[in-house]
Amino acid sequence: MASTTITVQPHQILERILSLEIVRVTERAAVSSARLRGRGNEKAADQAAVDAMRRELNKLPIDGTVVIGEGERDEAPMLYIGENVGTKSGFRVDIAVDPLEGTTLCAKNMPGAIATMAMAEGGTLLNAPDVYMDKIAIGPGYPAGVVDLDAPAEENILSLAKAKDVKPADITALILDRPRHADLIAAVRKAGAAVRLITDGDVAGVIHCADPQQTGVDIYMGIGGAPEGVLAAAALRCIGGQMQCRLILDSDEKRERAKKMGISDPRKKYEIADMVRGDCLFAATGVTDGSFLRGVKFRKDVIETETVVMRSVTGTVRYIRAEHRQLDKFYLD
Repeated sequence: MASTTITVQPHQILERILSLEIVRVTERAAVSSARLRGRGNEKAADQAAVDAMRRELNKLPIDGTVVIGEGERDEAPMLYIGENVGTKSGFRVDIAVDPLEGTTLCAKNMPGAIATMAMAEGGTLLNAPDVYMDKIAIGPGYPAGVVDLDAPAEENILSLAKAKDVKPADITALILDRPRHADLIAAVRKAGAAVRLITDGDVAGVIHCADPQQTGVDIYMGIGGAPEGVLAAAALRCIGGQMQCRLILDSDEKRERAKKMGISDPRKKYEIADMVRGDCLFAATGVTDGSFLRGVKFRKDVIETETVVMRSVTGTVRYIRAEHRQLDKFYLD
């Protein structure tokens, strides 16, 4: 029998290695924050995730720049925008992080907290300030323009129902439970659709709409954080879907910050390809049990994690359930 040789280019080998390496990054962050589940201390849980993620990122053979992070000042204890990570010996990459999405969920030991990050070719991720962002997203399989960020909520619900060939009553919209969304929620219900409210976690929320048969979520709508928006766009670039976003730059100070980051049009409506232009990797590890991922399990002599890792160039989605027996790696070096 003739043997088959698979040829992989050198840069692809490195990228494939990184698709596993970023899993280790989110695993470490998830385990560190999971130790503080239910303790009521959001800041401590978030800082634990940040410290673990930074340590692991700095071990990677990359020349990385955090373009979406949790702060914008060099003295910030979080992974701040502009921070350089990695050994500086590899190729240049952009990084978006949310070391603990759902700090309140973790602090209260509620479902849905995750540790997440995205990595893309250098210069291809949207470099945006840490502000609010208006978002709308649906899953794959629909014609372009089915929904529009600037259209009324009722119109988007009716348009999506028509595209799915169902009644508006069969549509479920996922929305963050915030006072600012009262009118949006009322409009969605007026159109005949159902609303599922979440307290936190809009990265996972956007990803949910990519598989409505499994999650029961057809569309994501509303205002959340810009870091979460870019991370969600990276995930949808890997698995398909449509998303439109706009930064909320409602003060001179915010507009000036955005301008310094190269954003010339404060009212620009971003599509997925505007936020994530190159090949990207996305990874998320569960911290608490949720409908997206299982949370960290602490067993005797074993720590269990569940992670999803995606890559845009191949459209591959892998779920990795790991049993860790060398527990020292989860502590400070």
